[in-house]
Amino acid sequence: MALRIEELAKTIDCTLLGPRAGLQEVEAVCQTARELHLASLCVLPKHVGAAAEHLRGSDVKVCAVVGYPEGGAAAKAKIAEAERCLDEGAGELEFALDVRAMLALDFALVRDELTAFARTIRMRTANGGRGSVTLKAIIGTGRLDDKRKKLACKIVELAEVDFAQTSANGAPATVHDVELLRDYLPEAVGVKASGGVETLDDAIAMINAGAGRIGSPFALEIVTYAAGLDRVST
Repeated sequence: MALRIEELAKTIDCTLLGPRAGLQEVEAVCQTARELHLASLCVLPKHVGAAAEHLRGSDVKVCAVVGYPEGGAAAKAKIAEAERCLDEGAGELEFALDVRAMLALDFALVRDELTAFARTIRMRTANGGRGSVTLKAIIGTGRLDDKRKKLACKIVELAEVDFAQTSANGAPATVHDVELLRDYLPEAVGVKASGGVETLDDAIAMINAGAGRIGSPFALEIVTYAAGLDRVST
């Protein structure tokens, strides 16, 4: 199947999650995201306001990554951070599940946190009269065995979020993990592959495995290379 460049671009979330990234770097990446018509730009909460300003009027959403990198903050703090990001212009939110709780088999804590997050954000956006906000749950697959990954899928399904994501900037996504998530999630929940996706071949491998979104800091290189091929075979 041939994938048009425009379609490829709209599967990619460009990531800028380095703790030392400054406002000039945010502006430059926003310009790239705008020119390529990417799906979103994923940034830390501190950069949401600046990214929203630079992307105003474009078709690229600002995605705030909350609880980065491993979701260890208290649920109330993560939810409050997410609400601030909404106020500053985020159109998508990524919520990092508590990986340490998953490793400790405290699945009830992870379930309750994600459910509270999703309910709070859905209620806030509905009452505020704004459009729907895409919600993604970052599972942290690189730290979990397959049993825990499958349980994470169930938690994501119960919370009714839009995407399950392999990781943020952690261990590289694998075809195995993407296929596992796709197999154990309902059709209505998408899969996002993030981490280690650096080339067009990497991106296509993840798409073929079932990913509907790709997270990568190499969006410019991927789309530019694909444009040179005119069309991409998947």
